[in-house]
Amino acid sequence: MTLDNPRARWIALYVLCLGDLMIVVDMTIVNVALPSIRDDLGFTETSLAWVVNAYLLTFGGFLLLGGRFGDLFGQRRLFLAGISFFTLASVLCGVSTSQGLLIAARAVQGLGGAVVSAVALSLIMGLFTETADRAKAMGVFGFCMAGGGSVGVLLGGVLTDALSWHWIFWVNVPVGIAVTVLTLRLLPATPGRAATGRLDVAGAITVTAALMLAVYAIVNGNDKGWLSAQTLGMLGGAVALLAAFVAIEARVAAPLIPFAVLKLRNIWASNVVGILWAAGMFAFFFLSALYLQLVLGYSPLQVGLAFLPANVIMGAFSLGISAKLVMRFGIKPPLAVGFVLAAASLFLFARAPVGGDFVVDVLPATVLLGFGAGMAFNPVLLAAMSDVKPEESGLASGIVNTAFMMGGALGLAVLASLADWRTNRLGGASDLSALTSGYHLAFVLGGIFTLAAALAGTALLHSPAAVEAAHGEAAAAAAVD
Repeated sequence: MTLDNPRARWIALYVLCLGDLMIVVDMTIVNVALPSIRDDLGFTETSLAWVVNAYLLTFGGFLLLGGRFGDLFGQRRLFLAGISFFTLASVLCGVSTSQGLLIAARAVQGLGGAVVSAVALSLIMGLFTETADRAKAMGVFGFCMAGGGSVGVLLGGVLTDALSWHWIFWVNVPVGIAVTVLTLRLLPATPGRAATGRLDVAGAITVTAALMLAVYAIVNGNDKGWLSAQTLGMLGGAVALLAAFVAIEARVAAPLIPFAVLKLRNIWASNVVGILWAAGMFAFFFLSALYLQLVLGYSPLQVGLAFLPANVIMGAFSLGISAKLVMRFGIKPPLAVGFVLAAASLFLFARAPVGGDFVVDVLPATVLLGFGAGMAFNPVLLAAMSDVKPEESGLASGIVNTAFMMGGALGLAVLASLADWRTNRLGGASDLSALTSGYHLAFVLGGIFTLAAALAGTALLHSPAAVEAAHGEAAAAAAVD
């Protein structure tokens, strides 16, 4: 099959989404298995955090660079390299019998995951150029991004309970091999532009180091203290490196990030929306899972099943309904309604009691989340990628993914810190009422972040011209009917 065949394009889309889904699932599948990993390899509570932090550090640090390298060296080539790194690192994670090997392999996983996440979206944009098809494709990709976290919780619970923690990594191996083979068969090689100009090495080093310092400071902020010398020093170092990066980019002939891209309205506006949205959603998935486990006593498998209704609804919207809404109403109405519904789900969880009931206190919130996330994710992605040239789509994808990741990490760190503060003030984590009250505060603030995302999206984003044209045609057809 060739990509001139529409069926081949859609199969290629599913392959790209499968590769990205593997990355998204990995972010949460490990959390479920952490107690088993700690007991098996002898981690302390402090050192155990590095199983997660090593991944986040390289993932957040290399997102921007991975996207730009896709533009320079070919997006298919970088996608295959990222999948290969991730798959090989998964093998090493699975066979790890020491703490050092597992942490090092997790860092390599983060590097591979960053490259895959940064270029997958730009490859999909290149596959689908017509507005309606692109909206449907963004819906499929959005479902993988939004639903992958809860899929990871469910899969992690099943594999850890039925087999062992090693299988949460080994399950990636056949998937990675299949994605590699199918990508080579279905996707044509995409030429890069590195041969036509110089590589901005200084810019690449400074921006990557800045992002890694910022991620490290954020993920350790709660443990070390947000006003500690380490946290403030690292955040200050990240700011200084970013300032150096800006100075370098203003002077080099071939900058890593052309400032013209950052001036595009939908790029910077979607970053604002993405940071606020990710802060609310990371808080929802992480803190609601803690509420279900620590307050209601759910097992990891039960937590995954509790999110199943949200995944089903999200899938129904992302895989068709969301695209139709965008074509019919444009970008802003579905985005605003989706964020409002997602905020409502957070506010519902903010009233869930100590002895909560699934049907009364959990199910309504997860259902609203399914509707909201399924409706809103597609418009955000479409808006973010609509203004850039094809040769800069990898950079735009890297910027958007970095905004999501940094917003989610910072939002979760801050909200978890505030939840701990309120819990300790009311009696400590051993008191379930105090623990639940801390979660309530975080859910309310997460809902406020999500409402702010709705306001920012409706005020700042503009619909791509092609979407507006399709919207006008749909409205005219409706008027005739």
